[in-house]
Amino acid sequence: MGSADSKLNFRKAVIQLTTKTQPVEATDDAFWDQFWADTATSVQDVFALVPAAEIRAVREESPSNLATLCYKAVEKLVQGAESGCHLEKEKQIVLNCSRLLTRVLPYIFEDPDWRGFFWSTVPGAGRGGGEDDEENARPLAESLLLAIADLLFCPDFTVQSHRRSTVDSAEDVHSLDSCEYIWEAGVGFAHSPQPNYIHDVNRMELLKLLLTCFSEAMYLPPAPDSGSTNPWVQFFCSSENRHTLPLFTSLLNTVCAYDPVGYGIPYNHLLFSDYREPLVEEAAQVLIVTLDHDSTTSTSPTVDGTTTGTAMDDADPPGPENLFVNYLSRIHREEDFQFILKGIARLLSNPLLQTYLPNSTKKIQFHQELLVLFWKLCDFNKKFLFFVLKSSDVLDILVPILYFLNDARADQSRVGLMHIGVFILLLLSGERNFGVRLNKPYSVRVPMDIPVFTGTHADLLIVVFHKIITSGHQRLQPLFDCLLTIVVNVSPYLKSLSMVAANKLLHLLEAFSTTWFLFSAAQNHHLVFFLLEVFNNIIQYQFDGNSNLVYAIIRKRSVFHQLANLPTDLPAIHKALQRRRRAPEPLSRTGSQEGASMEGSRPAAPAEPGTLKTSLVATPGIDKLTEKSQVSEDGTLRSLEPAPQQGSADGSPTVEEPSQALREQRRLSSASASGQWNPTSEWVLSWKSKLPLQTIMRLLQVLVPQVEKICIDKGLTDESEILRFLQHGTLVGLLPVPHPILIRKYQANSGTAMWFRTYMWGVIYLRNVDPPIWYDTDVKLFEIQRV
Repeated sequence: MGSADSKLNFRKAVIQLTTKTQPVEATDDAFWDQFWADTATSVQDVFALVPAAEIRAVREESPSNLATLCYKAVEKLVQGAESGCHLEKEKQIVLNCSRLLTRVLPYIFEDPDWRGFFWSTVPGAGRGGGEDDEENARPLAESLLLAIADLLFCPDFTVQSHRRSTVDSAEDVHSLDSCEYIWEAGVGFAHSPQPNYIHDVNRMELLKLLLTCFSEAMYLPPAPDSGSTNPWVQFFCSSENRHTLPLFTSLLNTVCAYDPVGYGIPYNHLLFSDYREPLVEEAAQVLIVTLDHDSTTSTSPTVDGTTTGTAMDDADPPGPENLFVNYLSRIHREEDFQFILKGIARLLSNPLLQTYLPNSTKKIQFHQELLVLFWKLCDFNKKFLFFVLKSSDVLDILVPILYFLNDARADQSRVGLMHIGVFILLLLSGERNFGVRLNKPYSVRVPMDIPVFTGTHADLLIVVFHKIITSGHQRLQPLFDCLLTIVVNVSPYLKSLSMVAANKLLHLLEAFSTTWFLFSAAQNHHLVFFLLEVFNNIIQYQFDGNSNLVYAIIRKRSVFHQLANLPTDLPAIHKALQRRRRAPEPLSRTGSQEGASMEGSRPAAPAEPGTLKTSLVATPGIDKLTEKSQVSEDGTLRSLEPAPQQGSADGSPTVEEPSQALREQRRLSSASASGQWNPTSEWVLSWKSKLPLQTIMRLLQVLVPQVEKICIDKGLTDESEILRFLQHGTLVGLLPVPHPILIRKYQANSGTAMWFRTYMWGVIYLRNVDPPIWYDTDVKLFEIQRV
């Protein structure tokens, strides 16, 4: 039968279904088979031939027919899984049912009255022997999920058969050990099967259906408790599913082994359309959704240093019920870590590959999913995090993240990407090794719209952060605290900042310490505290190699004197705020010598008008995101957080800072009826007295007269002579006693867990456009907005 005929027959069946007012019996196979038995429709066809309005009409007007359609489609998948799909016809039925369910499920989820439908039991669908074993009846959702899992390891359908000849009987689906059929070599599996286009396409269809099952989460509004687990994910990743281990490793290995370059031959990807990429994308999306697990509510397994012979650590305690999270947290072999890290770094760097031949390498689009996956790996598996930081390989993750941050800074539709990039760097910056690694010289010249400099990866990080703060869009302001916290965390370990980076840091201090900026919002002074802490850390712990920064501080010494003499009387405060109404933006580029941008770079562009984006929940403040620890003499960390029951409500980023709770701040600053911020003298005094200026003032007191003397004696205007003097100078014994190093480590909390959930589903919603699985359905987790 021609494909036009089969489409016509399928469309007729759909029309019959929507026009029948009477329930159709489940036993009427002649009617139901029209939907899957005789048709060869692609998933795109199914979306075109089953319009949204008609699905909703059946749901409202003949609900029993919609229920039967779902039940029958699941039944066909279960039968396919039982039989092993040896015949072409069986394979076709499974694919058709899979596409139909992918189309219909979102309309089941969007209606609260239908949401329980898949979790109800269907007569006769027993778990065990007896036909009418009512007690044993499985909910429809469970039958569907188990069938999908079985079908993903179905020889000659989704995996290579191990049969020697056709004479052998077909492999028995029930006795088959799916661990021998893992899709790709990598973690826990050494054998790489021959690539097979058909198997990849079939896996992709089933993974699309699986992702659609999990997407019920999109139809629930963001809940503050966020402890709500997704029942579909919970069941699929439980011990009820006998394929969890091989499926987890198949998904992880498929993603990490993927090389989009076309096996090293330029333009290779243009010769044959790469069918692997859609599977890799789908695998990455399913993987991050199964790992959506709020680690604050459950105990994550503690990992001891022992290694066992298996790919997974034998962890005790047993760890989370979600076996995907459990397996992820227990990977421990160096070669597995190496494989994962190399794979993710290779894929993240792919959009940066600038060869002399434009379009010579394939550009992947799923970097956001990869960043979420990398985040989950570091968050759930501390051994992986330490492995990443053990060598300079971490820089292969850092550079692409900085590239994405810089590239997306002007684009309102990519706020989520900015956040996840910054969150990952915040997580890494809590570890001393990260700061140490940043001292490696930066030589890879990725074309980026930033000033040219010669220096280290630390310089690159500071220059990009400066660019984000001074020329990103308004919605990024909540990230400023995070960006500066990262710089504070790494500052005690930075051996030698370039002049470009040193000037950028002082330009930020200049911008943030203007009186109107300090007085115009309750939290703005925190940014000055962070920057002073950066300077103090470098002066106290890394003075020797940092003559560029010391010179920049001396040149801009007036900024520090202005801070020390900040006016605190009301008339001066009001005058400063008045000035704001006439003055330009504080963070304009004035006062920062920009310098030419790198060759071959394009300026960061705003989103095209009309670009779709999904809304995000607010992220917790820096005081909730991080936990303060002090670095002891021996390098170990000691937490400085108060015991939870006293939890301080202040947003104080540093120890020297005021610890009045916000109540106190509200008392000191009368917020007027309009909710407008009105700073008072007491409020300014309360934090001005805590500004940590002693170290810098002492440095200026000692060095400025000496530098001035050199200039007078030698009639100098030449920087190099002064820098040479500063390089050999020392402040030993002249500075105040060094303060202990403070690190603010990221700490998991339900606020970020909820943020990750909305961000991840927003990315998945927007990236699945062919077919557009969720478009125009009533999602509740986020809003879809146009730029």
